[in-house]
Amino acid sequence: MVMRGGTSKGAFFLASDLPADRGERDRLILAAMGHGDARQIDGIGGGNPLTTKVAIVSPGASADADVDYLFGQVVAMESRVDYSPTCGNILAGVGPFAIERGIVAARDPETEVRIRMVNTDSYCTAVVRTPRGAVTYDGDTRISGVPGTAAPVLLRFSDIAGSTCGALLPTGAASDLVDGVRVTCIDNGMPVVLIRAEDLGVTGYEAPAALDANAALKERIERIRRQAGPLMKLGDVAAKVVPKVTLVAKARDGGVIHTRTFIPRVCHEAIGVLGAVSVASACAIEGSVAADLAGASHRREQDLSVEHPSGEFTVRLTLGDRVGEFTSAALVRTVRALFRGRVLVPGHRS
Repeated sequence: MVMRGGTSKGAFFLASDLPADRGERDRLILAAMGHGDARQIDGIGGGNPLTTKVAIVSPGASADADVDYLFGQVVAMESRVDYSPTCGNILAGVGPFAIERGIVAARDPETEVRIRMVNTDSYCTAVVRTPRGAVTYDGDTRISGVPGTAAPVLLRFSDIAGSTCGALLPTGAASDLVDGVRVTCIDNGMPVVLIRAEDLGVTGYEAPAALDANAALKERIERIRRQAGPLMKLGDVAAKVVPKVTLVAKARDGGVIHTRTFIPRVCHEAIGVLGAVSVASACAIEGSVAADLAGASHRREQDLSVEHPSGEFTVRLTLGDRVGEFTSAALVRTVRALFRGRVLVPGHRS
């Protein structure tokens, strides 16, 4: 199936339909999506990092989850699939896909699907609308960056702090000096390096295209990202899509913070699900580069609106008993099934 999940789009496969050998599996995926060509004209990829994603889904390998979800980011021009991050937008489609494919039995009026995110070995519960025992994609929920409305999918995350880096603040500090710039390195579901936009000579309100055209800025961001990688226990990140880098500025549309995110070398038209969770979390951590800009409260449960180029993303955070501890995060995405069928792959029997 091809599905839109949140502000991303990807191909969803049953693991049982793919080769067991990883190398053979990746060659098939690359051929299906189109690789070696930025346009992906000879495949079903969308020619953009946000539309060149893959979900590989299987029944849960343990009693802790109904479904195992392996995310792959296809890097078309490098002819490889990056499994180092996960993706919260594509995650929103996993529950509906698992129900449609018979992995999870639907209930009426909604179905909870417990998902293990294999990339980070962390968990999420997706609440899917299933009136009369069937997935519905129709609804009146609207999210920024997506035209029209659809049925909501609630995503509830728990125990995602340090899911990739091993700690919420992998450097052990709320801020660090990297390449002469004050940054916050954080991982509450997604490794992110936060930088105040003004510290790089921009406002943080520029259009993504304008930031993409600023070669000197992108070179500086990439230099900082590569230096931050080892500090975040990620090793050499030159060939990885994590950590992401998010430029932050004061909110101007009623939120708590304004953002521009690079994934990692292209400025995102929005912001990723788990990236937004990490940014929102930084807003509530004293001493981070975002805290003074955001002015977040210390309430145990709070909704934090993260502004991005195409709107905003509200994250509900529940704080723990200790300073800087988060027990859960919840948010709403929408999903739409776009296509059900077979993809024809050169060199493989259809």
